[in-house]
Amino acid sequence: MSRRHAVLAMSALAFALALAPAAVAGKGGGHGGGGTGGGTGSLSMVLVTPTADGLPHWGNVVTFNLSTTIAQPWVHLVCKRGGVVVAEGWNGYFAGSLTGTTFGLYSPQWQSGAADCTGYLTDPSFAVAAATSFHVYA
Repeated sequence: MSRRHAVLAMSALAFALALAPAAVAGKGGGHGGGGTGGGTGSLSMVLVTPTADGLPHWGNVVTFNLSTTIAQPWVHLVCKRGGVVVAEGWNGYFAGSLTGTTFGLYSPQWQSGAADCTGYLTDPSFAVAAATSFHVYA
């Protein structure tokens, strides 16, 4: 990826993350009550980084397989330890998206250890169409 494309991708991600709190707040409680926004679908986590046991571990990279009627689907990944968010990201799963389609299971706040993650399939208005949860091992 060229430096210009990387800057554009980071700008798009920053813009999406800046809008997320307002969009979630407007739905009265985050992912629980957002409705489907006119789209349906399902998603499943896929390990990009192979592991000996086939399970996701801290430091691995994952993506998601989607089946959806949403024209421009997004995946919002949230990982928590003890109820505290330690990693979060948004990726567009459509042609022309400026993001990638992989998520690292790590962050500056998540230096090691296990966590629980949930991937949300959303439409561009942040309405949740489906979700999948998985445990990340240390």
